[in-house]
Amino acid sequence: MAEQEIGKLAADCAVCRKCPLGETRTKLVFGVGKAPSELMLVGEGPGEQEDLQGEPFVGPAGRLLDDMLELIGLDRSMIYIANMVKCRPPHNRDPQETELAACRPWLDAQIRLVRPKIIVCLGRIAAGELIRGDFRITREHGQWFERDGVRMMAIYHPSALLRDVSKRPETFADLRELRGVLRRETDIYTEISLRS
Repeated sequence: MAEQEIGKLAADCAVCRKCPLGETRTKLVFGVGKAPSELMLVGEGPGEQEDLQGEPFVGPAGRLLDDMLELIGLDRSMIYIANMVKCRPPHNRDPQETELAACRPWLDAQIRLVRPKIIVCLGRIAAGELIRGDFRITREHGQWFERDGVRMMAIYHPSALLRDVSKRPETFADLRELRGVLRRETDIYTEISLRS
């Protein structure tokens, strides 16, 4: 039922022109994965490969994200992945405030339908929008926050880890922390073992 509702939401979003990004995209990049899901990942916006394929995190950063999930025993089929904005900002620039505001109702609707217990913000932009406006990723990554009954953590965006490998050990520690909380507070690993 939630997946059908998300499909309808994506169809509605495909005709959205609340900001100029809808005019310049190749494909809408709405979201992918299981709904409902106890874990949701939220990035900032699609890049070139995502824009071409219509799916979040399919380029080099996406391959690294898959590796990161595998490190903690997860894969995309067990979680839901979305971005703050659903259309690619030109030249992969950061989404502007007006674009983030225009797209926020779509993300809020996704969160309502996915019903995550835990949201992981991938990078500073998602954390600044979902956790706190003055969020500092270098100081606050890996820390837990609660918003509207949902536990939230931010980690470095996979593209940042591609640019600066020195951040990877901190991110691996954050992922281990996430795995521990998922094991204690969700059934996600039970579902995986039942599947296999």
